[in-house]
Amino acid sequence: QQLSAAIKLNIDFDRKDSYSTPERPDNDLMIRAALGEDVEKTPVWLFRQAGRHLPEYHAYKEEVGRGFLDMLSFPEDVAECTMQPIRRYDMDAAILFSDILVIAQALQIEVIMPGGVGIQVPNPLSGPNDVEDRIPKTSEMTAEYVDEFLGYVIRSVKLIREKMAEEKISIPLIGFSAAPWTLLFYMVGGSSKKNTDFGMKWLKEHPAESTRLLETLTKIVVEYMSAQVEAGAHMLQLFEAMGMMIEEEEFDDFALPCLEAIAKELKGRFPDIPLMMFARGASFANEKLATLGYDVITIDGTVDRSTARSIGSNVSLQGNYDPAELIESNGKTVETVRSTSKEMLEELGPNRLIANLGEGLGGKESPELVNAFVEAIHEESAAMLAEGQAMVN
Repeated sequence: QQLSAAIKLNIDFDRKDSYSTPERPDNDLMIRAALGEDVEKTPVWLFRQAGRHLPEYHAYKEEVGRGFLDMLSFPEDVAECTMQPIRRYDMDAAILFSDILVIAQALQIEVIMPGGVGIQVPNPLSGPNDVEDRIPKTSEMTAEYVDEFLGYVIRSVKLIREKMAEEKISIPLIGFSAAPWTLLFYMVGGSSKKNTDFGMKWLKEHPAESTRLLETLTKIVVEYMSAQVEAGAHMLQLFEAMGMMIEEEEFDDFALPCLEAIAKELKGRFPDIPLMMFARGASFANEKLATLGYDVITIDGTVDRSTARSIGSNVSLQGNYDPAELIESNGKTVETVRSTSKEMLEELGPNRLIANLGEGLGGKESPELVNAFVEAIHEESAAMLAEGQAMVN
């Protein structure tokens, strides 16, 4: 039950008369798994499958002479980086190469990546008055606003779909966004490394201004994700990446109403587009999230697989392989990857599952072991499902 202390969002979503949805790709395995349809094997993709663990990424970055954040405003860079892992591995989806803080940038909040310390907001909101002074009103968060300030991402989505067609790779493209609480956390604290208590402080000390900020963020997230679908994204992933930085009571009161509004509005616009949710470090919320309209709930590494399905039978699960199993210096091999992959499939079951990680690739993983994971998931799940079928017959 929602506590009565939960914020009431005052958002007028400007819904158009109709929205366009891309046709399903030839390989729609992941869409079927997300929606609970029949599958012949378990689909697989990985958080941060593009980028830092791939030698071709580092080579490309050097070739263009641009840093990660700069690359995001060049659609040809974004398309290339999105394509790299799906050329190398037999992935069941591509994911837009981007960052969770592009929305903060679209709200004129500067974002930098000085290297080695993660992504940072050098001039965060310094106090409650900054919401009024620096943040556009909720009513300004229109499709036109997204086109003006995030149009480079939308152009990238279109270009990725063109490149996928050219290279004859017909799998779903996942669009994504950070969730409102995660954006607020960075916009008031500036970093995931220091001032990590600022987000919670804001919710407690400035509930009205926090609510006003969350309304603006909720509306732009919806318009941003909508634009991605209309540009060709087949599935949507919402990341509450900073779930570990909020207490359960505040999650219920502040984050959950935003996540509910997003699911409701996106499902109203795109009933057939699978919505995937990841509240990283906030698995206490998964049972509630499973009732809001999301098709897929992601489990992180802290979730006990034996009880993971108890959150509800009407959602599919995504996760929760440990990326540490993909690092050779940890003593991991193709054989150990196969056995731990099989173990995960046995514990979670191969149906209504999207095999993924419990957290994103960090960069030290071996492409050979990543490939072994993808192959093991496909082969072991196909064998399990065929055996189950044979038993039925």
